[in-house]
Amino acid sequence: MFKTIKNALKTPDVRKRLLYTLLLIVIFRFGCFITVPGIDAVALSDLVNSATENTLSGLINLISGGAFSKLSIFAMSITPYITASIVIQLLAMVIPSLERAVKEGGEEGKAKVNKYTKILTIVLAAIEAIGIYISYSVGNSGIFVNPGLKTATIMVISLMTGTAFLMWLGEQITSKGIGNGISMIIFIGIISSLPDAIRAVYSRIIMGGTFSTTGLLVAIAIVLGALLLVAGVVFVQQAERRVPVQYAKKVVGRKMYGGQSTHIPLKLAMAGVMPVIFASSFMTFPAMLIQIFNANATSATATGFWAGLYKFSIAISSSNVAIGFSIASAIVYLLLIIGFTFFYTYATFNPAEVSNNIKKNGGFIPGIRAGKPTTDYLSSILSKLTWFGGLFLALIAILPMLMKNTGFNIAFGGTSILIVVGVALETVQQLESQLVMRHYKGFLE
Repeated sequence: MFKTIKNALKTPDVRKRLLYTLLLIVIFRFGCFITVPGIDAVALSDLVNSATENTLSGLINLISGGAFSKLSIFAMSITPYITASIVIQLLAMVIPSLERAVKEGGEEGKAKVNKYTKILTIVLAAIEAIGIYISYSVGNSGIFVNPGLKTATIMVISLMTGTAFLMWLGEQITSKGIGNGISMIIFIGIISSLPDAIRAVYSRIIMGGTFSTTGLLVAIAIVLGALLLVAGVVFVQQAERRVPVQYAKKVVGRKMYGGQSTHIPLKLAMAGVMPVIFASSFMTFPAMLIQIFNANATSATATGFWAGLYKFSIAISSSNVAIGFSIASAIVYLLLIIGFTFFYTYATFNPAEVSNNIKKNGGFIPGIRAGKPTTDYLSSILSKLTWFGGLFLALIAILPMLMKNTGFNIAFGGTSILIVVGVALETVQQLESQLVMRHYKGFLE
């Protein structure tokens, strides 16, 4: 990886892309510290410091790089876009015209899907911005300089504009920089909390200015656990099952074609980290709606159905709910991740379509007849791989949730590591692709 980065810096075109990406990342981080107009920054700081940690906003705050707790213009980060992407993919399953646009691909299809996603993103951003204003205004009117409709309008527009600007930044990184822009924004938002995680580990070693042997052992265990977790994620993300394919020889005119052997690479975790992001957004969505329309149900002493649903929904990011809620929420979270893994995998890889393409080109899998037997064979392999990949993602994601019930809270959780490692691997692969395109022999030998 370091050799790849070193060679990239020596290549003018790739170096230009890297510097452009770095510039946009600096702009993103700078915007995370610009508070929306009409907010008393001092009162907001006091409110954040006195509030309990790991509430519903935990995931949003993590992805936004701490912008949510500062109520900056990027407080919502790119989460409305993620939710919009989920909705568009689900709608594509029931709306024929949208399904054709998604499946056909091409510039026209991508442009149409991108247009719908952007429109839905703005709508969802408006709803979420209104919800944020309502949640802060209930009992916390002191953080607003001049509470009222004008302040609310300015705040909502500022938050919507921030999300739209981040959407534009992501597109610029994708087209003119290195890596997937949306993933890169999430990646930077998460790793910006790394210094806080390091300080938390250090505070276990030095407690109140006194060295703690027990704290040192705990810190070593945390570091070793994180390294093992990263190694496991890298292994699963890179692992693949290669299905051999043999193409028969055929004569066209006076030339003979085919007769070559190749393989179909099936990733162990073909869906990547998207199922975790989808499941997290899906779990927190009910709590967000309850926070907007029934703020009284969000208090710690509230009882009833809506209060119970709110606590159940935020249990994935909260250590302040009952153990029963946390365990039940973890089980639902696990099932959602597995479900989204199957959905995302089969949406990107169609065994029947691959089987037909192999048959049309005169190919076959050794020992398997062409046609339906090949489709069944590929489906069987894909199902086993998806089950393993889904369970792995789910276990890594819910591990920190279960650890909270033991009193051992992990500052840099499994979901964060999954996203960070996944995006880092994807970015390095794109960097290598750029180098190969620039120099045909490449630097990868």
